[in-house]
Amino acid sequence: MYPKQETTNTLIIEKSRFICYLKQVKSEQEYRDYLALIRKKYYDATHVCSAFICHNVKRSSDDGEPSGTAGAPILNVLEKNGLDETCALVVRYFGGIKLGAGGLIRAYSSSVSECLKITTLCEDLIYPRYELKLDYETANRIDHYLRNNALALTVDYDTDVTFRFALDDEKKIEKIKEFTKGLVPENIGEESIQKVVE
Repeated sequence: MYPKQETTNTLIIEKSRFICYLKQVKSEQEYRDYLALIRKKYYDATHVCSAFICHNVKRSSDDGEPSGTAGAPILNVLEKNGLDETCALVVRYFGGIKLGAGGLIRAYSSSVSECLKITTLCEDLIYPRYELKLDYETANRIDHYLRNNALALTVDYDTDVTFRFALDDEKKIEKIKEFTKGLVPENIGEESIQKVVE
């Protein structure tokens, strides 16, 4: 799972401001580039702590906070929630009250957890992809069904109508056969489709 888009949330804890950013990243370089961008934006922040997880590569940084009080707790929240291809950055503006090691761990963990609550999460799922060539009359009968039930549908109009689509349920093939008087769509491979996690 990964965030659908960049999400940010701010918490005030004992007068310190914690600004969390969550974003999908597909490589360590992308994470480092994003971190550099946020550091530039918040050039006057006390700390910009971070964690990143992508296909078993994990990184975290305390950025000057006491060792183990920021980066590791941020990474822990990402792991605990089953995230991948994700980085979390927490910008801290010190408010004058020291939180102690336990307080920092809770603050950084809470910052990421609260941001996750407002984040739309997605996952990429693999579905079989099909092709179906039909005459215009048959195509008109099935068009509405495919538009409402198929994934990643494309339609080409030529001498025939060619539908290309993915299906998330094999039972839908039986329904397609009903509309087309027994025609079976040809399996033409697989497709990775982003689905929002409810």
